[in-house]
Amino acid sequence: MSISAAVEVSDGVFAYIQPDGSWWINNAGFLVGKRGVVSIDTCATEARTRDYQATIAKYTDQPVRTIVNTHHHGDHTFGNGLFTGATIVAHERLRAEMAAFGPPVPLPFWTPIEWGNLDLTLPDLTFTDRITVWSDDLACEVRYVGQPAHTTNDSIVWIPERSVLFTGDLLFNGGTPFLLMGSIAGSIDVLENVLKPLGAQTIVPGHGDIAGPDLIDDVLGYLRFIQETARTAKSTGLTPLEAARNTDLGQYADLLDPERLVGNLHRAYSELDGAPNGTPIDVIAALTDMVAYNNGKPLTSHA
Repeated sequence: MSISAAVEVSDGVFAYIQPDGSWWINNAGFLVGKRGVVSIDTCATEARTRDYQATIAKYTDQPVRTIVNTHHHGDHTFGNGLFTGATIVAHERLRAEMAAFGPPVPLPFWTPIEWGNLDLTLPDLTFTDRITVWSDDLACEVRYVGQPAHTTNDSIVWIPERSVLFTGDLLFNGGTPFLLMGSIAGSIDVLENVLKPLGAQTIVPGHGDIAGPDLIDDVLGYLRFIQETARTAKSTGLTPLEAARNTDLGQYADLLDPERLVGNLHRAYSELDGAPNGTPIDVIAALTDMVAYNNGKPLTSHA
């Protein structure tokens, strides 16, 4: 397991960074207050969540009273149940998507993951548009982004008094963005019209190092690259897998998990066919193609 670290990005506000941010290795965050701790997401496995809890305990003896889940994916939610007594807050659609996915199980598309003893623990408090969570007198605005983006149920945590933004997986830093369960076009709209106008000076992405506002443009560049690649390839009759194999990643070649290109092209093709943003597509077929792109080997997870 890689060494994780808590970084105090503002007084009492911590980003929890898990290197190297690849498959199932997410970031989280926590706010330390006099009456308890607010956690932004949890972790994928029991071991990683226990390490996260131990890190929080280095800064406070107060319990985690509130968890905000930014989206339903298991790397951000599977550890929920280890925070006994905490109220879990999330967008209403997250609860349904999380329940549909179910608890952690062996996943044939990835190298084996030792999940540990984890129970599926769904949100207790859901919202439609936004809700404010307080850490003492510090307001944390939890906002649904309004449309499919990384998933169908993404929320951000914006702390305006500190100009700190936790984005969940709307942003990756150093890793390939992944839109298979969301929308390419929706993500572009959210990054341009929801994230950018906030003017956040400190951004904690869902994976990778803490960043500044330039990260938004970096991810937008990749998303537009996907759209253009899909338009060109689809017009010549290539499948998403064929298109990916013929694509020169150029400036994006060093991003982690390049096989996500295939899943992103599956999503982009769906949108070119006129499907509404976030329409369910064949995830199994896309993951199978991603494994094929990875020379037939399971996708690597060090979680």
